[in-house]
Amino acid sequence: MIIIGEKINGAIPSTARAIAERDDAYIIELVQKQEAAGADYLDVCAGTSPEEEPAAIEWLVDVVQSVATKPICIDSPDPEIIKGIFPKLQKPGLINSISGEGAKCEVLLPILRDNPEWKVVALCCDQSGIAAKAEDKVRIACMLIEKAAEYGITPDRMHIDPLVLALSAVNDSALNFFEAIRGIKEKYPTANVTAALSNISYGMPARKLVNMNFLTLSMYAGLDSVIADPTSRDVIGTIYATEALLARDRLCRNYNKAFRAGKIGPVKKA
Repeated sequence: MIIIGEKINGAIPSTARAIAERDDAYIIELVQKQEAAGADYLDVCAGTSPEEEPAAIEWLVDVVQSVATKPICIDSPDPEIIKGIFPKLQKPGLINSISGEGAKCEVLLPILRDNPEWKVVALCCDQSGIAAKAEDKVRIACMLIEKAAEYGITPDRMHIDPLVLALSAVNDSALNFFEAIRGIKEKYPTANVTAALSNISYGMPARKLVNMNFLTLSMYAGLDSVIADPTSRDVIGTIYATEALLARDRLCRNYNKAFRAGKIGPVKKA
């Protein structure tokens, strides 16, 4: 399972405060904690107002790259912001994101064409909004994969996010998400499928319980990567346990190693 660390995002109040105050130490701590916990990518999203975002994301990138050993998942709803900051990025990572909305594909796919080591998150939404039904999610995913192919970008460079809707508002949201994963994988087996883990439980009590069960079921359906908090023992423990249950962990070696290292299971008392 590929883990995209979600903590450096201005949508999180504590991170938003650090961005507003240009608190280098706080951001550096987020980098180091997420990397130590096992993040494969570090999502970097300013999450500020449009007029403030260029300066904020430039500062964030500079701070993150001053200490990070893992690649950045550069994240903005504005493709021009990503295009502007892209020359400052020091190692290949993920662009987050393209979709069927606006000119995102036209702005960002040429960058991916010219930088073949980079990968991209592709969201299953278009000018009509987020697709709710599995068949529409798959249709948009195929459209985006085919559009990327016009620029020489292969499915294995794409992390397709079918965009799960909040279960509190859409009762069959998870079922449509699982069906979409299977549909995408059937048509494009080498494409990666990803999810922003916490979206499923928005508006619900005991959100962690919903999130962890959703993660397990998504992995069973074929999920390849997740945008989540890698410092959460629940997230990491769920991933290790599910991979063992799905026979992806020979003799449960990774699970047992993680337990001995104190990454999963009860917190060891000093």
